[in-house]
Amino acid sequence: MKATRNLRRPRVLIVGCGDVGMRCVPLLQPRARLFALTSHPERSAQLRALGVTPLVGDLDVRGSLKRLAALAPTVLHLAPPQKTGDDDRRTRTLLATLGTRGTRGTRGTRGTRSVRPLRAARGAVAPVGRLRRIRASWAESEAGGIVPDGVGRTAAQGRCVHPLRIVYASTTGVYGDCGGAWIDETRATRPANGRAKRRVSAEQQLRRATARGAVSVSIARIPGIYARNRLPLARLEKRTPALTDADDVYTNHIHADDLAAILVRLVTHGRPARVIHASDDSSLKMGEYFDAVADTFALPHAPRITRDEAAQQIEPTLLSFMRESRRLENRRLKEELRVRLRYPSVEDFLREVREREGSSNE
Repeated sequence: MKATRNLRRPRVLIVGCGDVGMRCVPLLQPRARLFALTSHPERSAQLRALGVTPLVGDLDVRGSLKRLAALAPTVLHLAPPQKTGDDDRRTRTLLATLGTRGTRGTRGTRGTRSVRPLRAARGAVAPVGRLRRIRASWAESEAGGIVPDGVGRTAAQGRCVHPLRIVYASTTGVYGDCGGAWIDETRATRPANGRAKRRVSAEQQLRRATARGAVSVSIARIPGIYARNRLPLARLEKRTPALTDADDVYTNHIHADDLAAILVRLVTHGRPARVIHASDDSSLKMGEYFDAVADTFALPHAPRITRDEAAQQIEPTLLSFMRESRRLENRRLKEELRVRLRYPSVEDFLREVREREGSSNE
């Protein structure tokens, strides 16, 4: 009976199951059968231990992706583009492999069981970062939000009319430098480097596929991700410089747990071709962020240098992040997705770290 229930659960495919993808797993697991594409065979045992079916494949090798075709009606696309060029060839390959020809939802053959998409109950609220409430939202959807087998099929094709559901993890780097201005999701993209141009390429491919009716994509533009294991401690210990306040840039942040829950929320509540800023409420310059982390962990502040000095002392990839300044509005996140962040600001998280680690030292 348990195996039968597992097979009947709607399927979700995670493409790019790294740190954030792994944080999505416990949020999705109560309501879905999970699959994860990995290019590292040695990770298969870890994924199986979490109840995830691993699929070994490489987005740079299309022939290795055959098992993905019509596998699941819901896809979390968390994989970054390749490292060269302006076109995201990985997203192009993924779309071609998934078979985005109009409506999908089953394997498309007579007598094959349909694969049901995840649908949320109307009005369900899933506050971000609180696992028990996320699970409650999935439980609410069971009452009538999940499409039963056979619903919405055409008589001629025997297929489900629901398009493939994709949630894409993009980056706020697509905006380029905004001079520290507050911006919302209607801001035009102006990518300033190849990394951001490839993200714009991926977004455009997915939105065109949505316009054709082949998929229904929701896009999360993501700023700097932080967590206890994703803080700039090594940078502070190495005494890597930051910019002087006059030259410094505004950065934006999101805790990895909050981001995972936002992505899961987009599965059921994201609008087609809609962009959401997956960002918290912080308004910090880069140097202020480094100082706050340094104070929490009793490390010296990063030395400050001018922009001209940085051009001589800091390696190009890191320097590129110090050339772009913007502050993100997150009204859609709160009003459309009705998200309540566990960590509304970086300081909220650092305060919790200080309290937790302070009490453990007593």
